[in-house]
Amino acid sequence: MIDFTNCKRLFGKAYSGANGKKIGIEYRGEPYMLKFPPSGKEKPTELSYTNGCISEHLGSSIFNLIGIPAQETILGFYTLDGKEKIVCACKDFTVGGKRLLDFCSIKNTVLESDSNGTGTELAEIEDALQLQHFIDPVQLTEHFWNMFVVDALLGNFDRHNGNWGFLIDAIEQNAEIAPIFDCGSCLLPQADEKVMRSVFQNEDQLNARIYQFPTSAIKIRDRKVNYYDFLMNANHPGCNDALQRIVPRVDMDAIDLLIDETEILTDLQKDFYKTYIDARFQKILLPAYEQVESQEPNLQM
Repeated sequence: MIDFTNCKRLFGKAYSGANGKKIGIEYRGEPYMLKFPPSGKEKPTELSYTNGCISEHLGSSIFNLIGIPAQETILGFYTLDGKEKIVCACKDFTVGGKRLLDFCSIKNTVLESDSNGTGTELAEIEDALQLQHFIDPVQLTEHFWNMFVVDALLGNFDRHNGNWGFLIDAIEQNAEIAPIFDCGSCLLPQADEKVMRSVFQNEDQLNARIYQFPTSAIKIRDRKVNYYDFLMNANHPGCNDALQRIVPRVDMDAIDLLIDETEILTDLQKDFYKTYIDARFQKILLPAYEQVESQEPNLQM
């Protein structure tokens, strides 16, 4: 595994966000943001630090496997005060003069709406997707729903307006959708060994983490969306289209291989992540996809 301890610190690089410390480093001549695991002491688990860095790496890698461009990530170690911590190096994609604008900032530019940038009400988000003037609305709407479906697979509970967005090139006067980033809230990052074992031993424990929580950060009438209920209701054509695009791309063998080849994981962690992702695929995405597919002939009549 890579030791990032002695990598050169980059002057002038600082990163916002609440989930753990972050520093800018140079690795093999390229800029990376090095993410440290946030403390796990806020909740009564056996973890002194959460598995957020592991979630970051696996989540981003799975987005890439499915064909949605995501930030390149590398797991490694960093020694601080004599303690070795698992960290995640996230390649800086704001190069060549490009600047990241999160969707929160973009949403604030929509003068026709009374909502603020941070609001995650689905109706407000859908309005902003159509009214923003940076990216073709059709392309952006597809991206949003693609991201939502993969987040449902990964159990992401914190995809808010501040952790996805656009890359702006002020010189060329153009914009593009930024690679997916900030996946540290996927895959139950606060699950300790006790929780992981309970998922194997008790199907009710697994089902609770499939059908009940985690929920999405997106809201409908001020209530966070339950992934299973929302996808099974099939009330949003954009989401239904994304299911038809994404589900056929999910290769569980490739995801299992990714997890097995992640050397830093214990056997228990590998089994847990493979079981959890496969369960979410089989019990959420696949039934929702089959339901949409079964309705498709009727929609075309």
